[in-house]
Amino acid sequence: MKVLVPVKRVVDFNVKVRVKSDNTDVDIATVKMSMNPFDEIAIEEATRLKEKGVATEVVAVSCGVAQCQETLRTAMAIGADRGVLVQTDAQLQPLAVAKLLKAVADKEQPQLIILGKQAIDDDANQTGQMLAALLGWPQATFANSIEVSADSVKVVREVDGGLETVNIKLPAVVTTDLRLNEPRYVTLPNIMKAKKKQLDTFSTDDLGVDATPRLSVLKVVEPAARKAGIVVPDVASLVDKLKNEAKVI
Repeated sequence: MKVLVPVKRVVDFNVKVRVKSDNTDVDIATVKMSMNPFDEIAIEEATRLKEKGVATEVVAVSCGVAQCQETLRTAMAIGADRGVLVQTDAQLQPLAVAKLLKAVADKEQPQLIILGKQAIDDDANQTGQMLAALLGWPQATFANSIEVSADSVKVVREVDGGLETVNIKLPAVVTTDLRLNEPRYVTLPNIMKAKKKQLDTFSTDDLGVDATPRLSVLKVVEPAARKAGIVVPDVASLVDKLKNEAKVI
């Protein structure tokens, strides 16, 4: 079984992002970039499937600028066998990414695609669902656990009311949630080995996909600063302020 794992290069989750002075976008010129945490969970899960003997090959794929090679090398250090970079300087949006991933899937013919449920930069939570629709494959989103058999995959999903268990036929698309696993620490020997693994590069034209943005960002602003809190002497004062000042009761 071949498993395809899309990974995205995003601003590191520890970085406090800042908005550009002209309010056109977030400033990423000098900040640390890393793999999207949900995608890191996806590549870890694919690696575990390979270690169990369920998967025979894990292929990581990333869409974006040339620096995405670093993200792919990290994925290969975790356990991916090789990487595929769809290189473009275009501002990619979920639909364009889904079309590019479909084109890669058509070339690679995987039996399972595992990707993060969302990216921490745009929080769109759309790419996995769009990809499944374009491929015509069944999908299971927000995976809490994954069990793969010969021709199907059982996924326990995290939903608002608790957990839901679904069984879908392969080939399929699965998106990962936070509690699926704990990604391993990438060791130096594996980082060195990843540098020697195969990494193929394609352009959007090679795949026959138009990545032109369909949406335009009008303005980006930082959240409004929160007002400082106060300490009240007793419950009566708290109730008075909630009633007469905050007007919430």
